[in-house]
Amino acid sequence: MKKIFSYAGYGFVCISALSLAWVSAMAWYSPQAVMDLVQVTLKNTDALSSIRGVYGGVGFSVIAILLYMTRQQLSHALLFLSLFWLLYALSRLVTIWADGALGAFGSNWLIIETTFGIFALVLYLGNRKRSYTPVS
Repeated sequence: MKKIFSYAGYGFVCISALSLAWVSAMAWYSPQAVMDLVQVTLKNTDALSSIRGVYGGVGFSVIAILLYMTRQQLSHALLFLSLFWLLYALSRLVTIWADGALGAFGSNWLIIETTFGIFALVLYLGNRKRSYTPVS
């Protein structure tokens, strides 16, 4: 069972890293393409630079940290991904509470991010090193 959690954990880290890499690469190549997903027009170079930085630069930084953590200890990478995806979902919930209902894009991603966050947490629990002393 431990091996299944391990393989699933590595697979999930890869899927997460690839999805982040796709958005990061798109942000560096065409920041407007990223914002087209939410129907926002970038009207100046500061806006373009900000999207390149936040979705591109920060995204690639997260990938680097994620890969480092995966090599050091898979369970830490999975816990990080759980936090990462669930905080994305929480950000969407804050938007609902503060500003009203999400559109189709935000609603779909709320489900995806929540699912990814819970899945990462389950994989973390299955992969963490257990250190306990049996009761005598």
